[in-house]
Amino acid sequence: MAGTSSFSVSGYGPQRSTWARLSARDSMVRRLDWPLLFSALALSLLGSLLVWSATRNRTHLNQGDPYYFLFRHLLNTGIGMALMIGTIWLGHRTLRGAVPILYGFSVLLVLLVLTPLGATINGAHSWIVVGGGFTVQPSEFTKITIILGMAMMLAARVDAGDQLHPDHRTVAKSLGLAVIPMAIVMMMPDLGSVMVMAVIVLGVLLASGASNRWIIGLIGAGVLGAVAVAALGVLDEYQINRFAAFANPSLDPAGVGYNTNQARIAIGSGGLTGTGLFHGSQTTGQFVPEQQTDFVFTVAGEELGFLGAGLILLLLGIVMWRACRIARETTELYGTIVAAGIIAWFAFQSFENIGMTLGIMPVAGLPLPFVSYGGTSMFAVWIAIGLLQSIRVQRPITA
Repeated sequence: MAGTSSFSVSGYGPQRSTWARLSARDSMVRRLDWPLLFSALALSLLGSLLVWSATRNRTHLNQGDPYYFLFRHLLNTGIGMALMIGTIWLGHRTLRGAVPILYGFSVLLVLLVLTPLGATINGAHSWIVVGGGFTVQPSEFTKITIILGMAMMLAARVDAGDQLHPDHRTVAKSLGLAVIPMAIVMMMPDLGSVMVMAVIVLGVLLASGASNRWIIGLIGAGVLGAVAVAALGVLDEYQINRFAAFANPSLDPAGVGYNTNQARIAIGSGGLTGTGLFHGSQTTGQFVPEQQTDFVFTVAGEELGFLGAGLILLLLGIVMWRACRIARETTELYGTIVAAGIIAWFAFQSFENIGMTLGIMPVAGLPLPFVSYGGTSMFAVWIAIGLLQSIRVQRPITA
């Protein structure tokens, strides 16, 4: 009997442990935000078709292979989803402890752009060439580390129960953390990325419950900073010309205003249902520059029409809606701040990208999240999806 009892107990323990692990894994899968995941994936797959249409005839870009950008976009999406899975597996709370290392590494990367390792692409000295035709834009990862770093600092004492809101000293330290990489990126100069980071900072502070005096002060400082940047000549000539063309669309339509004018022609010619995939005259005729990256929305507008462009807006809206729901439902301030920073990032960058193709925003060289071609930007947005999913999966279950 004793031997039987011993066998039963020793056999039951591992079996129960195995079932517990399987149950925990199944619970994690069931708690994922599937509408968020499917919407982000749909955007990436739709983007692959738009990128393919924009590049299949551009032999000077695709090295004679019409499928070159299609395969690379799908590969970037696959790698991005793998990074998302890794982020969920690690968890946003584990990454909270690794923030100092991640922050230091991201600052080092943006500093390397200012060394001979940095490269200029499309007028922006924002890249590092890693070989094999691959480049890295470190400022994309810096957006993530700014969110995580500020969230860690602003939520530390609140989540510990020591205070209800971040105090002024904590807010000032968190702003110092954000200003360092922003100043380096501005030296490149990459104005578009700095604009996104500034909006992220505002979104993070709003979500943290910081005093409104900080918000008002930052907005005022931003206005003064913009005036100072223009007066001191920090921006390159092509960036100044972009703002001039935005203020006066009729200014030099064959020069600085060319991109925006051609983009609006492409979108306007699509009508309700579009000309059909691969049949857009503006796209096939290669009239819109950088159509696979910054101006990818014009392909949707021309070839898929108002309905196709509206589908992109709908999918982006679902991503924002689910992210807002995750931010609202989490019980820890750290998770709320991280989610809010991602929302601010996605919302502003999407608005700026689509707005510049419509002529209602200045051209700033920002990709459309999930849709535009670009490895670094694709990896960054899927890591952000992983952070959102981790916040949802690890939140306490309420009755």
